Amino acid sequence: MPYILKTNDLTKTIDGKELVKNVNMHVKEGEIYGFLGPNGAGKTTVMKMITNLWKPTEGTVELFGKSITPASYEFLRRMGSIIEFPTFYGHLSGKENLRLHREYMGYYHPGSVENALEMLELTEAANMPVKKYSLGMKQRLGIARAILCKPELLVLDEPTNGLDPSGMKKLRDLFKTLCTEYGITIIISSHILSEVESIADTIGIINHGNMMKEISMKEISEMNTAYIELSTPDTKRAAYVLTDNLKLNNFKIIDEYNVRIYDSGLTTNDISKAFALNDVEIRAIGKKAESLEDYFLKLTEEGRK
Repeated sequence: MPYILKTNDLTKTIDGKELVKNVNMHVKEGEIYGFLGPNGAGKTTVMKMITNLWKPTEGTVELFGKSITPASYEFLRRMGSIIEFPTFYGHLSGKENLRLHREYMGYYHPGSVENALEMLELTEAANMPVKKYSLGMKQRLGIARAILCKPELLVLDEPTNGLDPSGMKKLRDLFKTLCTEYGITIIISSHILSEVESIADTIGIINHGNMMKEISMKEISEMNTAYIELSTPDTKRAAYVLTDNLKLNNFKIIDEYNVRIYDSGLTTNDISKAFALNDVEIRAIGKKAESLEDYFLKLTEEGRK
């Protein structure tokens, strides 16, 4: 199948408010798909419809080559998910919660619970009541539960909530392993671009309920715009020199102190020399390339216009 998941004009309206509109999403089998957008953009709404927790107002969801109906539930055996915050029986231990999940999923592979706990570094806390777990531990237990039955598709809504930078890095490494070694397709939603930039194969950017763009990270890398960024205490004077002396108009004042110059024919030496001759102080200057964050901000800013 070309896509393990496909949505067609997916729309959700509640109490007359359109949460998402005509979302078309295409997730290839065996990839990590980064679903990006600001808080409130519609990511969780889409994921709830993908997992059949919410029914679409309009549009359809195709999973594993078949359209989901309101009565479709068998496909859930082939998925693992975290939507919003994972919940557990607090009086039971982490291990007991996972065993319970294994029972109602009908999955009895030997050592599966212990292996999931080990992968999420929860072995020492396995027999502790979940009500004593920290927020980060509960988040990791939620991921352990999601991967417990070796799903074909893993749907993770903001999976690094409550984790410190070290924990986030370990999870990114785990997701890459699950994809490359276990063949699990993963959809990760996030408002933190760095969380998915290093691991995603494809990204979908949603804003104000509209899918702005689907694009591969390879395409973003190939289209990266190189630019020169400089820092100066006088951006107004700097803009004058760039326009009047260097005859440029392809530059942008980013903030009070920083300017980006997109003219590829100029070198940092050319700019430094012109600024020195016109008594404009340069605190820092160097060549850079657009990151995923730059691309994301450009798209979302265009969407506001």
